[in-house]
Amino acid sequence: MTSLFSRIIAGELPGHFALKDEHCVVFMTIAPIRTGHALVVPRQPINHWMDMPADLNAHVFDIGRRVALAQRVAFGSDRVGLVIAGFEVNHVHLHCIPADEMSHLNFANQQHNVPATELADAAARLAAQLRTDGVSGAL
Repeated sequence: MTSLFSRIIAGELPGHFALKDEHCVVFMTIAPIRTGHALVVPRQPINHWMDMPADLNAHVFDIGRRVALAQRVAFGSDRVGLVIAGFEVNHVHLHCIPADEMSHLNFANQQHNVPATELADAAARLAAQLRTDGVSGAL
């Protein structure tokens, strides 16, 4: 199964990455709800999160936790919401969204046409904090 995310991971489409490791990647969504909204995506194109093998599931969710910890510092949020919707792209992905209130997790508030420079800046800020936190694979 080739997905939009498979093409981003392969470099066929642009992406603003903060982390790449053997099993997953972290990049900024092109339609963020809030600045710093990142996706944790396994390299393996699996359609539904419940179908991930247990070891991959554990790794992806651990990276999601590490991303959330970094986002709180890098983007100054009180919390980070984790959303697994799975409707927009048929490839497992965790939405890690810096949030200070419940409305910050509302997908109706997605920002479209965000300049690439803003996405690149957010990826750089997240990657820098992941490196500071000692997370393997941070760019």
